[in-house]
Amino acid sequence: MRVLLIGGSGQVGQALLDCKPDAVECIAPHSTELNLENREQVRQWIAHTRPHLIINAAAYTAVDNAEGEPERAFQINAAAVAALAAAAAEANARLFQLSTDYVFDGNAEAPYPETAACHPLSVYGASKLAGEEAVLELGRAGLVMRTSWVFSSHGSNFVKTMLRLGAERKELGVVDDQIGGPTPAGAIATALWQLADHENASGIYHLSGTPSCSWYTFAGQIFADATACRLLPQSPALSPITSAQFPTAARRPGWSVLDCSKLKLECGITQPDWRPALRAMIEELASQQAVE
Repeated sequence: MRVLLIGGSGQVGQALLDCKPDAVECIAPHSTELNLENREQVRQWIAHTRPHLIINAAAYTAVDNAEGEPERAFQINAAAVAALAAAAAEANARLFQLSTDYVFDGNAEAPYPETAACHPLSVYGASKLAGEEAVLELGRAGLVMRTSWVFSSHGSNFVKTMLRLGAERKELGVVDDQIGGPTPAGAIATALWQLADHENASGIYHLSGTPSCSWYTFAGQIFADATACRLLPQSPALSPITSAQFPTAARRPGWSVLDCSKLKLECGITQPDWRPALRAMIEELASQQAVE
């Protein structure tokens, strides 16, 4: 199977390359080679490489910045995805698109199934929802995977932000009224490769880590692991705060726990426990620091 991977340098993109099956020929152009915003370049790349599957792991992910530049967010997360979908249809290729829990408003009281109504609170969430709609127009050739709170040793994420702040400060306030599922990038990548083997897999799937928790609880585990692995000499004193006490340009859903039962029922893919993956990431960073 020939796969065109867009966004190979990001967290999920790198994880996809790290766990690529041997039988897969994966073409992963750098953004300087394939500009997702250049519709004609996208069409030419797909026409030339003729992939069986396109995985789009690229996105505009600066959630707060998107409020000030909505046109760029929609260009990358919606218009460019629509161009990908059109080119995939021409090439008779499947298209896998990564999406987000931020398509929901957070007013639910139970985990969100794939069929739940979407009401994004932010420009970012709205742009990702528009991208989903473009992919789903492909019918059985289109697949959307919604995930949340992604982390890995590559790129930027909440774990790395906490580690940096923990090294700089003795006290730290972390939001405790937003609940979601931290998700290892490696688990997303593994699931995507498994879905690639399911010819009938299409539509929307949810995959997030378990157990669900708040950012505050997540931060507490990050610092517990970081001190145990001697990545940090000590943990900062953590205080739970509300979203109102930590205002941001973009509103986040207070509840964004995803129901992942469809993925298990249809494809046998279970939710990952994020805690062992977090510990492995911290150990990896600690070993890198020791070498340096």
